[in-house]
Amino acid sequence: QVHLVESGGGLVQPGGSLRLSCDASGFTFSAYDMIWVRQAPGKGLEWVSTINSGGDSTTYAAVVKGRFTTSRDNAKNILYLQMDGLKPEDTAMYYCAKGRGIPPARLLEGRGTQVTVSS
Repeated sequence: QVHLVESGGGLVQPGGSLRLSCDASGFTFSAYDMIWVRQAPGKGLEWVSTINSGGDSTTYAAVVKGRFTTSRDNAKNILYLQMDGLKPEDTAMYYCAKGRGIPPARLLEGRGTQVTVSS
């Protein structure tokens, strides 16, 4: 059974940084591409980034490119999202997901880590 647990969120001032982690279990982590998605209050899920299974190829949404960096440690089964230069519009619940497709929101209920960017 796929089990993903996000952590590392919090309250940060504009321009600040956070590093999110996603602990994975229940599947062969190193065999799968992984994504980060987010959901701001009152909005739908938004894709943030993708990393391939080997960790040597990443893509980012235009709104975070140059500020966010995704990486992974396949030995530890952990996915990371380093977020620098945070903006108030980055405020959202952040989720990791297995594969490249954005999962249905109902599958993310009870999960995620909250990032709030505010002065």
